[in-house]
Amino acid sequence: MASTMERQLNGVNKWTQGPAAEPRHQPEASPLFINNCTINGLTLDIHTADNFVHQAMDIILEDAVKKVTNVREKVCEWRSPEQLKELLDLELRDGGESESQILQRCRDAIRYSVKTSHPRFFNQLYAGMEPYSMVASFITEAIKTSIYTYEVAPVFTLMEDAVLRKMMEMIGWEEGGDGIFNPGGSMSNMYAVNLARYHHCPDIKELGLSAAPRLVIFTSQECHYSISKAAALLGIGTKNVYVVPSDERGKMMPSALEELIETAKSEGAVPFMVNATAGTTVLGAFDPIEEIADVCEKHNLWLHVDACWGGAALMSKKHKHLLKGIHRANSVAWNPHKMLMACLQCSAFLVRDKTSLLQRCHSAQASYLFQQDKFYDVSYDTGDKSVQCSRKPDAFKFWLMWKALGAKELEQRVNRALSMARYLAQKIEKREGFRLLMEPEYANICFWYIPPSLRNLPDSPELWKKLHLVAPVVKERMMKKGSMMISYQTHKDKANFFRMVVISPQVSEEDMDFVLDEIHNLGKDL
Repeated sequence: MASTMERQLNGVNKWTQGPAAEPRHQPEASPLFINNCTINGLTLDIHTADNFVHQAMDIILEDAVKKVTNVREKVCEWRSPEQLKELLDLELRDGGESESQILQRCRDAIRYSVKTSHPRFFNQLYAGMEPYSMVASFITEAIKTSIYTYEVAPVFTLMEDAVLRKMMEMIGWEEGGDGIFNPGGSMSNMYAVNLARYHHCPDIKELGLSAAPRLVIFTSQECHYSISKAAALLGIGTKNVYVVPSDERGKMMPSALEELIETAKSEGAVPFMVNATAGTTVLGAFDPIEEIADVCEKHNLWLHVDACWGGAALMSKKHKHLLKGIHRANSVAWNPHKMLMACLQCSAFLVRDKTSLLQRCHSAQASYLFQQDKFYDVSYDTGDKSVQCSRKPDAFKFWLMWKALGAKELEQRVNRALSMARYLAQKIEKREGFRLLMEPEYANICFWYIPPSLRNLPDSPELWKKLHLVAPVVKERMMKKGSMMISYQTHKDKANFFRMVVISPQVSEEDMDFVLDEIHNLGKDL
């Protein structure tokens, strides 16, 4: 016979199935107060909320999707911080505003933001409008879940697992591995440093730094700054990040790496990890992973490959040679939100290990989340592998996009971006007043614009001193005009130059021509 509890639950189920999905209509009743708050009745008007969401979505689709991808619209409407503070009315007050005011706040937020989906936004290592990933972002925000346990995120847990497995396959780990999505490549690199250290010195998890010798990381001078930040955050120390010289194209030199390892050992330090970069931030250079892997095997060092930017080349038969040897890495960071255009953020940390090293390194076994006597397979509760508790289901943004486009279209996306970069480099080589820093290896095109007034000067310190001032002025003018956005920076002893990144399939050769014409128009009087 059914227990009393089962009978009671069955009775409840009769009332909660079927018609219970319809809007609830509360009968009239006297207000019930607890701590001066009424608790009977609903405080959220669902009809009003639904109406607001519909109106807001109309604004988003018109202003943040349709207009943003129109090449005739501005990339940005520049305002100074003081002007923008006044325009936005940032103060938070005790009383709420009307619906019309809030909708205007939405319009203003979109209007004065930089339109990174605009075809002429070339400023960062992400760009363009990706409709499938964007819709996935909307869904994850509406579902509002956290991907730490299967019970609260069953769909997204399985999707993350499927995406990670496919990414491992692209890397070349035939026997699989482990991994997790996390908020950004910097976090992935931090995971790598922490996991490599735990692998070398597992006692450090419980005993802290007192259980470790002076540990040393090796990375190239072109690496992402997150490696130094990870060393500082994890107590390794930035002075224990040994910087390996790079060649003239920005690639780590394996012979110099070998020398530095021997130097560190002679100093009494303990090398434990090498970070190789596949697609550096400025030059787009790829370290020689195969040769670096040989050095790591010789000295028994953990090899991490920061492929946040360059990992997309693995999708391309034509360009995957850039990451030759990546299958030998112990861990890889790869950001689909960059070249592959998934919505921010979408970043994976992948590990070749299959012994639950990631779990053992980060597990805290919170009893209120990771109960071992649940009614389903608790191996799907992946949250204890993460240093976070709440974690967004970012893998869905890549999964849905991949489902919609297929691997072949993603491959074409990479191939086209690199072809477009090559087209621009060829135009720069042929055009008076422009000079390449070097031939691009990836989608980073680095170049100088030389105004007419400087073109007859000899190649001398005086020329480079004056040229150093050009890019910042041109950048200011393009921002205030809103015509496009391109980054600039120095590099070693080089004067300021433009670094343009080509990603979006919305970009055409006409846009490439426009960039050069616009830079000349903005800077020809300098």
